Amino acid sequence: MPARTVRPADPRVSVVIPARNEARNLEIILPKLPPVYEVILVDGNSVDDTIATAQRVMPDIRVVHQTRKGKGNALACGFEAVTGDVVVMFDADCSADPDEIPRFVQALVEGADVAKGTRYSLGGGSDDITIVRNLGNRGLNMLCNIILGTRYSDLCYGYNAFWADVLPEIGLLSSELPKPSDGSMLWGDGFEIETVLTCRWSAAELAITEVPSHEKLRVHGSSNLNAVTDGIRVLKSIMHERRRAAIGRSEVRRAAMSLVPPAEQLAAVPHAAAPHAAPAAPHAPVHAAAPVGAPVAAVASLEEEVA
Repeated sequence: MPARTVRPADPRVSVVIPARNEARNLEIILPKLPPVYEVILVDGNSVDDTIATAQRVMPDIRVVHQTRKGKGNALACGFEAVTGDVVVMFDADCSADPDEIPRFVQALVEGADVAKGTRYSLGGGSDDITIVRNLGNRGLNMLCNIILGTRYSDLCYGYNAFWADVLPEIGLLSSELPKPSDGSMLWGDGFEIETVLTCRWSAAELAITEVPSHEKLRVHGSSNLNAVTDGIRVLKSIMHERRRAAIGRSEVRRAAMSLVPPAEQLAAVPHAAAPHAAPAAPHAPVHAAAPVGAPVAAVASLEEEVA
């Protein structure tokens, strides 16, 4: 993991709230937020008065319009607008408890790169999850831990916080990419975003602390989540991220080898060395500066294939 700059003990907190037709819920939840540096509302082309309501309840709220569709794109647009030190992912449907935000921030201040919410630890829970969703979540979580070598207790939960300086290592799709002409979503723009983020945090070897969280019931409206189709996208996400991480490790190794003098590369393969070759002169250790995870060019075709 790359070296980090010194992080503040009293960070500026940016709360990112993706919302589509959530005016009635925002009227309830926005006044309950603790004092933070900024609140960013990402509007997903709402047809109700989501924006007007948010601005009436919280006059200093920042409004960003998402560029494509899907929760993943909404979050990416919000992350790009962040100017604080810490990012908190917060749902607009009243299911997330705003009183838990300080707990997430404290975990970051105490040394974590990411504070990952979990409903499956002491102090956590859910008023909303059904038996079918619970079984599906646990199954996908176990599969992720086996395939990726992680130890998460709640893979799909979307209440998380992280230091803004790790955003470059996550590699989310740019908000400036065009919409697919067939009306579909780009990979990572949908509800699979929570899984994508979780997998990439691990691939980047970030320090992750799980924070107990209690999920409440949505107050108004109905969820856009589909347990079957979105569950399939989560499963595809796990397999996709496994392949993406493998490409990233390969690129890092290749970059490291490119920095090693040719004589030492030959020395590493005895049968390829010339007869009676003189030993290479010693040199300082080489530290590859390649980023963790696959470069954009290396994974572009993979992203298109999965989508």
